[in-house]
Amino acid sequence: MIDTMFFLLVFFMLSSLALTKMMGLPVNLPPAGSAPSQDSNKLTLTIDKDQRIFLNKDETGFASLANQLNSQVAATGQKLEDVSIIINADTAVSHGYVVKCIDEARNAGITHFAIATQP
Repeated sequence: MIDTMFFLLVFFMLSSLALTKMMGLPVNLPPAGSAPSQDSNKLTLTIDKDQRIFLNKDETGFASLANQLNSQVAATGQKLEDVSIIINADTAVSHGYVVKCIDEARNAGITHFAIATQP
């Protein structure tokens, strides 16, 4: 009986993993050993291969990134120091452009960042 329950538990755990999908726009992420989890206090900043910037799936320009970040944080009612940004940058995007986006987010007052990679 215990063997059957263990088998069912493993089966449902593995089948639920196959049903989960990453939220966001399709970009080629670099590989890594582990991936960060997403919480409600995290914003997603996606940079595609054409260097277009998306903040939580909404396209924004580089010049207005700081204003968009401030308005997104104000809409959630959280403090800037409690918010983290997960950066999904395509492998074709230069490192310098990603650093510029991080600097712009720092100018907005956000200090916590995570770079998304493929598991």
